[in-house]
Amino acid sequence: MKTYRIAAIPGDGIGGEVISAGVEVLHALAQREGAFDFAVDAFDWGGEYYKTHGRMMPENGRDLIRNHDAILFGSAGHPEIPDHITLWGLRLAICQPFDQYANVRPTRILPGIGSPLRHVAGKELDWVIVRENSEGEYAGVGGRAHQGHPMEVATDVAMFTRAGVERIIRFAFRLAQSRPRKFLTVVTKSNAQRHAMVMWDEIATQVATEFPDVTWDKMLVDAMTVRMVMKPESLDTIVATNLHADILSDLAAALAGSLGIAPTANLNPERAFPSMFEPIHGSAFDITGKGIANPVGTFWSSVMMLEHLGEKPAADRLMGAIERVTADTRFHTPDLGGSARTADVTQGVIDAIHGANA
Repeated sequence: MKTYRIAAIPGDGIGGEVISAGVEVLHALAQREGAFDFAVDAFDWGGEYYKTHGRMMPENGRDLIRNHDAILFGSAGHPEIPDHITLWGLRLAICQPFDQYANVRPTRILPGIGSPLRHVAGKELDWVIVRENSEGEYAGVGGRAHQGHPMEVATDVAMFTRAGVERIIRFAFRLAQSRPRKFLTVVTKSNAQRHAMVMWDEIATQVATEFPDVTWDKMLVDAMTVRMVMKPESLDTIVATNLHADILSDLAAALAGSLGIAPTANLNPERAFPSMFEPIHGSAFDITGKGIANPVGTFWSSVMMLEHLGEKPAADRLMGAIERVTADTRFHTPDLGGSARTADVTQGVIDAIHGANA
């Protein structure tokens, strides 16, 4: 029997609650399938680790998880620690050295969940946002001088390489090619950012010639927010920079009903390093410890992990269980307008896994 080694990093806030729920569901799924198993190693990295050790993860942290088959990640963010320390000290400290350059965020309206958009019931909003995950605005290039003085200066330089842009746009075209509509939208801001964003546009035009069966268009990022709200049915696969896609995918999750249901895959497509799967909702310290965090984002991220591991039937079974549970308002947590608890949703998904879902 195949055993997958999973590195579980709950991180901060509700991360511990939703990752615990995710691991419970994965073990139930493995028991139901009977063809594979999971060996889960938990790592207590995050804000509390920082308060004790002065760093978010140990110096050899990446070596400890380098040989795992996948990483299941909760969140990074602690109210007592500046956000740039928690992000750069943990999540980005894994994503960037492990070259997880393709951040993939599917968005659609799950059964039983309503969109805030008028006249949108489900099929009108079914997107996958591809976020460049290794460079751009989050490359970490920049600095500060004359701190605390009237002439203080701070810079963050958005760094784009032809190799980095080509590989993410080619990845997005391949993903669009695999979807029924075979349609891609490239998002930039090339009217104002006349160097890097113009290069994005030029590379998209060049790469498009390799995919004659994929129809594509391009949008400025500000106009894209309008299109997402006013014409959601006109979109399918979307690719954008690190910053632009980060913002657009949060908007997409809200339009689909809740940030609590949204999943993410941080992929190293070449599989030289393990890929990392996480819900996008963050640490949510306002509800930490209350037992009401929505674990659906973690479950859906686990679906993406199973697909990446090559366990497509199991991924489909888990997605079917998720949809059966979201369709039942008894399992709606407060972010969806209900009163269900994390444990209720988790047990509901486990029951559906063992039931007769396709």
